[in-house]
Amino acid sequence: MGLSVENPVTESHGRTHKIFLISNYLLLGAASSCIFLTLSLRLFPSLCGFFFILLHVIAIAGAVSGCSVAVSGSNKWYLAQMVTMVLTSIFEGSVSVLIWTRTSDFLGYLRSYVREEDGVIILKLAGGLCVLVFCLEWVVLGLAFVLRYYAFVEGHGIGNGGSLKRGNGKVADEDLKNWPWPFQV
Repeated sequence: MGLSVENPVTESHGRTHKIFLISNYLLLGAASSCIFLTLSLRLFPSLCGFFFILLHVIAIAGAVSGCSVAVSGSNKWYLAQMVTMVLTSIFEGSVSVLIWTRTSDFLGYLRSYVREEDGVIILKLAGGLCVLVFCLEWVVLGLAFVLRYYAFVEGHGIGNGGSLKRGNGKVADEDLKNWPWPFQV
């Protein structure tokens, strides 16, 4: 029969982190499904198909690394993960537009050995998944930024960037000793 005090700020951080993880899991599922759809068009893909699969493998690697890098780790890894996710999402969007506007040409580049009607349907499904991956990557990027900001403000000391300390506005004497001479008042 104890009385527990829950901080609403911490609750919202927990919800944000859960949404972030669910978005990453959905991203993993969509990207891996797109890989399997591409492999169903041709088991040993052409060069275009290889790069299409590689794009989704990079998206999967970014989602897996993003689960840990967003709330911990150094600023270098966080920056590398964010840049990778942004570039991957841009390429996902451009590939989805290419699939939806020039389906038969893209199917020809994949050198599919299924019937053309079936290949078009499979490729349009893959294009729809590319749109989903594109949207989920931007959601994940936004949530990763929010989680990193929350951790920075709460003072968890992420990476080399330091943290924002809360206080009463007074600077301790020991902090003044480390400042350059003109600022030691």
